Amino acid sequence: MGNETEPSVPESSGQGDAARLKRTLRNAGDETVRLAADALGTDVGGDGGVRATIRVSAVIPARDEAASIAEVVRGVRSELERLGQSPFEVIVVDDGSVDGTGLSAAAAGARVVRHPYSIGNGAAVKRGLRCARGTYVVLMDGDGQHRPEELGALVGLLAGCSDYDMVVGTRDASGNAGALRALGNRIYSRLASYVAGRPIPDLTSGYRAVRTEVARRFVYMLPNTFSYPSTLTLSLLRAGYSVHHVPIRVTPRASSTKSKIRLVDDGARFLLIILKIATFYAPIRVFGPLSAATFVAGVGRYLVTYLSARRFTNMSLLLFMTSLLLLALGLLSEQIAQLRFLRTDDDR
Repeated sequence: MGNETEPSVPESSGQGDAARLKRTLRNAGDETVRLAADALGTDVGGDGGVRATIRVSAVIPARDEAASIAEVVRGVRSELERLGQSPFEVIVVDDGSVDGTGLSAAAAGARVVRHPYSIGNGAAVKRGLRCARGTYVVLMDGDGQHRPEELGALVGLLAGCSDYDMVVGTRDASGNAGALRALGNRIYSRLASYVAGRPIPDLTSGYRAVRTEVARRFVYMLPNTFSYPSTLTLSLLRAGYSVHHVPIRVTPRASSTKSKIRLVDDGARFLLIILKIATFYAPIRVFGPLSAATFVAGVGRYLVTYLSARRFTNMSLLLFMTSLLLLALGLLSEQIAQLRFLRTDDDR
């Protein structure tokens, strides 16, 4: 898969479960200790001792971000310590960088996971989610736009309230690079809100905190590209998980750096992903309007031909039949989606 550089996780003597487990299994074999530690969500040191459960895993995908990644890592570590979220880990997934991003991140205290070549931003996020050992995962960018100072609003709210499964940072208008992109984000957010049945103020924000066990349930659905925030948000909402949005401030991108998001290609991909999630989780919201529109077109066609020639044409019949087929397809797809939810719940 890739190479990994991992600094040791600090021990914490205040964790009762870890201490009791260490005393109970002190004389057991190393493999037994590791299996028991995994069962309790703890970490095992090289000496066979049990370390404290990690609370927060900060996952930062990065490609060619050597100029900013060290400052981001140090800022995240400092802020998590200030918030009292120890023990924690900062995971930087180096997506095939050629400028020493991984070395800079490791020197700043991050656990670095490397891809041998660039697979994609979403692939880096998926790799980070699989490697994360914390109860909660923070996802953020490595270019310095996401401020570590906002971690309190995300992690604090998620850890302090058992009602939420994910907390997303919502940017204001200044957080979008360019008026055209801001307009596109608003359009996608409106469409996604319709699909999800709940308001989504910022569909494409990558700054978020989520329960690790919840995020991993949807890893297989996340694309390898920049569209993972849209997929994760829609998947959680349609699967019945609670998502909360909080306003955050972001640092404007430096003029010397260029966004890796391509407006036309990635914009079209966002639209396809919204339709994919809609047909995957709520197909009736796609097929229902299409069926209604086709039925209305059939009625209109019939009225025109009846009033002009007192005829019921084949085109009117075709439109009516197509409307019924779309409705039947939507209802059948809805039942298949419900079966998918039942199977997913059984896997918990």
